[in-house]
Amino acid sequence: MTTDSAIAPETRAFEADVSKLLHMMVHSVYSDRDVFLRELISNAADACEKLRYEAIAEPLLLGEDPQPRITVTLDKEAGTLTIADNGIGMTAADMGETLGTIARSGTKAFMDRLSAEKGTEGQQLIGQFGVGFYSAFMVADKVEVVSRRAGETQAATWSSDGLGTYTIAPADPAQAPTRGTRVTLHLLEDAATYAERYNIERIVKAQSGHVPVPIFIEEAGSEEEAAQVADGAALWTKSRSEISEEDYIDFYRSAAGQFDKPALTLHYRAEGRHEYSVLTFIPESKPFDLFDADRGGRIKLYVRRVFITDEAEILPRYLRFVRGLVDSADLPLNMSREMIQDSPVLAAIQKGVSNRVLSELEKLAAAEPERYQAIWDNFGSVLKEGLYEDFARRETLLGLARFKTTASEGQWRSLEDYVGSLKENQTAIFYAVGNDIERIANSPQLEGFKARGIEVLLLPDQVDSFWTTMGADYKGKPFKSVTQGAADLSLIPLAQGSSEPEDIGEDLAGFIAFAKEALGDQVSDVRVSDRLTTSAVCIVAPDNAMDLQLEKMLASAGRAPERAKPVLEVNAGHALIAKLARTDAGADERRDLAFLLLDEARIAEGEAPADPRAFAQRLERLMTRTLG
Repeated sequence: MTTDSAIAPETRAFEADVSKLLHMMVHSVYSDRDVFLRELISNAADACEKLRYEAIAEPLLLGEDPQPRITVTLDKEAGTLTIADNGIGMTAADMGETLGTIARSGTKAFMDRLSAEKGTEGQQLIGQFGVGFYSAFMVADKVEVVSRRAGETQAATWSSDGLGTYTIAPADPAQAPTRGTRVTLHLLEDAATYAERYNIERIVKAQSGHVPVPIFIEEAGSEEEAAQVADGAALWTKSRSEISEEDYIDFYRSAAGQFDKPALTLHYRAEGRHEYSVLTFIPESKPFDLFDADRGGRIKLYVRRVFITDEAEILPRYLRFVRGLVDSADLPLNMSREMIQDSPVLAAIQKGVSNRVLSELEKLAAAEPERYQAIWDNFGSVLKEGLYEDFARRETLLGLARFKTTASEGQWRSLEDYVGSLKENQTAIFYAVGNDIERIANSPQLEGFKARGIEVLLLPDQVDSFWTTMGADYKGKPFKSVTQGAADLSLIPLAQGSSEPEDIGEDLAGFIAFAKEALGDQVSDVRVSDRLTTSAVCIVAPDNAMDLQLEKMLASAGRAPERAKPVLEVNAGHALIAKLARTDAGADERRDLAFLLLDEARIAEGEAPADPRAFAQRLERLMTRTLG
């Protein structure tokens, strides 16, 4: 047993984001304030589970009180509500770190959304942003926390009125729990019903009935014993036939900290070489931490119902939106977290669960395409990361992928649909990448494809610039960028109503040769394009260079090698090109015109002219000559 160093009473200010958050909670009206109880009970359950894990290595931490429990105490006369647990507890230092900050909770994002939303939708955001403990200030004007960490003799108290500061001080050992944490809420006048037994019992059964720790309710001053309102039976250990849809929804909301419903629930028990239970959910809406920098998973790992960690990488990172847990019967309880990560048993579980999640998505896509498309709307950009990272499952992921295309009229299309509508002599799957789908659809490089009725995938996500360069193919059809290399569309017939450009022969050849010489090292080539029908010019990447969009993305991040010289393509059928080919202007004027064409193509691509001052001077000279 260790002894905490003496605690001196100290008043501190909340971090800026926390202070703003508390102000918004205190001064806002929420339609569903019940969320605070679920959040506090979830925290208490986590503390009990952490103690169970720590006690594997140090059984003495359990002392004479080995059974975990959560007790909710009501005091109508005092106007207080208390949630107590006999879990791991906190030291004074833990309190300062845990209750004075919000770790990985997306506070700023929460406040931005809360400010923007009006009505019920804005009032349902608490659980989506992990603000947990601070939701207590929706119903209380003062919160007191007394805690003693398991194995310690010193207890500490934390208190705040939610107005910007909090105090940490020593706690009276006689008044502190032997182990664990006691949170006391001094209820606001309009929250007095949270001291009513019927109300609290209703909320606990509805929102926290499936936490893996028994929950009791008692009334202060009553001679009746505390009544158990939740038995702590783990939902995932029950058969599916015993569980209602409402049970799954309640468990999902409690485990995932979400207010929506699960879009897909996966509950099964694997038997055979390895035994484990799985209960996972795909959310109906995007979790706030979907694009965390660490891209960590949110699957909890249990071993025979003992919580081990929520940091085990059960699923690959591109499935990080999946919430839930895995309970293994094969992993030894005394393994360290580091040893777990290297365990061959865990590797087998990872493979099995990942394959099963993808298999369930395949089934849903085939049986209920509209439901699947809603999932793809939310998580498609994340799933596509697997096309870049998970070569072994790339074929499965390509089958699951959905795309907007030049022929889909804003609807999702699968690659199966795309391949089924290939044009005569079409040997590749064509795509265009960019930052905005509308802008991509209007790119000049797509004109020749549209004229031939060739469908092009429109790819607006950053990851699209990477996975498309990995040599992927679908059913033997390689992916080919419309902004890289020669389009080679001559073998694919034009759609009805389109016509081949007029051949202006030697004049055009002469102008192209002149332009190539004039532009020098600004371009790698100047050539006639078969991908343009209405625009005069465009630029594309050379055959063996990076795609234009990937090159721009890496350059903006300071990670690109020296940029490749682009190819300038001209539309032989465009009136401007025809006039330029036949002009009798002098060499200097023709040189200006060649550079203006290149800068026009760059601007159409969303880039600035290579030399803005030179561009302006050439434009001035052209206007002066035109105006006489």
